[in-house]
Amino acid sequence: MSTQTALDALVDAYETLTVDRVEALAACYASDARFKDPFNEVVGRPAIARVFRHMFEQVDAPRFVVTGRFPADGAAMLTWEFRLRFRGESVERVIRGASHLCFDAHGLVTMHRDYWDAAEELYAQLPVLGGLMRFLRRRLATPQV
Repeated sequence: MSTQTALDALVDAYETLTVDRVEALAACYASDARFKDPFNEVVGRPAIARVFRHMFEQVDAPRFVVTGRFPADGAAMLTWEFRLRFRGESVERVIRGASHLCFDAHGLVTMHRDYWDAAEELYAQLPVLGGLMRFLRRRLATPQV
């Protein structure tokens, strides 16, 4: 299977992901695939499915919007927005990030590594941690001339 075809199938699985379609997403991964993001590092299809089922338990209305695709031979990079609402909130939040993907000859993902800034995209938006994160950012930033 071509990288482009595999990437198209994976993007479709992410952009149409619901709690009922977690297993369909997991089927895009090799049985021994590695998945890593700022909170998880797991191996295997069942563990990857668990990460996404847990996501649906923790936040309301999660959805992925892929904003860029950069396929290569057997690998790809995606840029994306993860849109969600924290439980009990009506405000939609957006986390922007990128994923590095490797595919096997069958078009299954063997390695998935997410890159996003948890401090800026998530922690800074939380009531108590947000103030601390803004203070640290101001304290550590290079002075403007």
